[in-house]
Amino acid sequence: MQNTRLNNLLDAIATRLEQWFLNPWRRISLLIISFLFGFFLGSAVSTTAGQRAELDIVVAAFLVLLTEITSRIFYSQSFLSRRSLWVDSLNLLKVGFIYSLFLEAFKLGS
Repeated sequence: MQNTRLNNLLDAIATRLEQWFLNPWRRISLLIISFLFGFFLGSAVSTTAGQRAELDIVVAAFLVLLTEITSRIFYSQSFLSRRSLWVDSLNLLKVGFIYSLFLEAFKLGS
């Protein structure tokens, strides 16, 4: 890419955010927020997709595809290597999403 002022500004912002999230407490808080947002997303998807009951199979297939792609991205790296922040937050978003769907299924079963 060309070395424009906008490109330099975006690179500087990305570098500062990366350095800001090197602090362990900030990293953990962002990962917890990601987990909770995944939990909220799972609750929202399960309630809105089940309202009309027309595209349940298509939505379920799409969600399974997204969770499998996320798992492929997360587990393709070595276990001992340091993962990037976005990969960790994407994985915790997936975990919160799946946990929320399990809780919704338990509520329907009781």
